Amino acid sequence: MVMAKARAVDGPDKAFRSAEIKRRELDEKDVLIEIKFAGICHSDIHTAHGEWGEVSYPLVPGHEIAGIITEVGSGVSKFKVGDRAGVGCMVDSCGECVNCKAGEEQYCLEGNVPTYAGVDKYGEPTQGGYSTHIVVTEDFALHIPDGIELDAAAPLLCAGITTYSPLHHWNAGPGKKVAIVGMGGLGHMAVKIANAMGAEVTVLSQTLNKEEDGLAFGAKEYYATKDPETFDKLEGRFDLIINTVSANIDIDAYFSLLTLDGTLVNVGAPGEPMSLNVMSLIGHRRSFAGSMIGGIQETQEMLNFCAEHNIAPKIELISADQIDEAYKRVLNSDVKYRFVIDTSTI
Repeated sequence: MVMAKARAVDGPDKAFRSAEIKRRELDEKDVLIEIKFAGICHSDIHTAHGEWGEVSYPLVPGHEIAGIITEVGSGVSKFKVGDRAGVGCMVDSCGECVNCKAGEEQYCLEGNVPTYAGVDKYGEPTQGGYSTHIVVTEDFALHIPDGIELDAAAPLLCAGITTYSPLHHWNAGPGKKVAIVGMGGLGHMAVKIANAMGAEVTVLSQTLNKEEDGLAFGAKEYYATKDPETFDKLEGRFDLIINTVSANIDIDAYFSLLTLDGTLVNVGAPGEPMSLNVMSLIGHRRSFAGSMIGGIQETQEMLNFCAEHNIAPKIELISADQIDEAYKRVLNSDVKYRFVIDTSTI
């Protein structure tokens, strides 16, 4: 058993504190990862604040994990000590249902085991990456290619796959016009990935404050959604829209930007219900869809794709003492574009 240092929170309105957590003894298929970096995701904040349902505290968030394998179980075949490895949003699934067998473990019919705020197959609560070590079955660990720095790799395990998966599934590529709603941690990755796939990319953000960055990341055009003329100008233009914002927006206005048979995919997860006018979809055979991360195989494909195309998130490295301040800044949209914790400071 490994005792890991961690940063935990004891309630929705509590500050993070130093903690020590137990990581299980390695089973034959388990690996021990010494965590070097852990990204901060908006999902961490929603969960820590109790906004997505009941939470069992104390909680150690973090599902953007990058580190080094320091120990392997006797039956491990995919990793060896010294390998660079990552862990994303889930650490297990049933492995037997039709979705798991199709490589879509994120949609496990029994429910996948989340990296934190879940319960593992041993009946123990899962604790995440704001810590120095984690034990996970080898089937849910990812190889981090040498071409990606470990600190930059961490956000790819959520922000990267969350945007790569729908772009890949809905065939973003040459000849396709893709709009990205929001230019935050998810949005800036979506722009980079869609551009690398060969799509023509447009950013739709509230203001033009990040236009220079958006164009540098690969967007061809950038529009402010606070300008009502934007929706008139872009009506019927896009084959695919990826909505990355975790807020309740006027979704019907965005449907009007889709072409015939166009699709709007929500990857942002607002804390309150959204409403829509079905006529916005019926008129041009448009579709409204959702997407949640990706399976393990697809996540590995994403990492390899990012290494091949030199794609990395733009990050701000912080110490563990800065987590509470980072949460406040995320909520104020004051980050370009992903906070990453140096876990050596824990």
